[in-house]
Amino acid sequence: MKMYILVRESVPLGFAMVAVAHGSLAAYLKFKDTPEVEQWLNGPFYKTVCKVSDSEFEQSKSALDYVVITESALEGQEVALVFKPREEWPKSFRFLRLYR
Repeated sequence: MKMYILVRESVPLGFAMVAVAHGSLAAYLKFKDTPEVEQWLNGPFYKTVCKVSDSEFEQSKSALDYVVITESALEGQEVALVFKPREEWPKSFRFLRLYR
């Protein structure tokens, strides 16, 4: 089980860090009563954070069950997507760049 957190590459590092923290909590709160989150919490609860282009960001929205994180200091811009933990991911997720 893994949670993916996708951050736009254009977001400055400080805002990206805040978005990841807020996003992880927001996704947990939104999906906490689902069997996937219960299973995720009982095992190693992996999170994968990726840096994505604007087109990858928009394309990833086709995968279901996510939370959009916005940043008020950036005029309400959508800065991150956080997906409910799951076993199987769309093939495109395997090619996303890790945030390093």
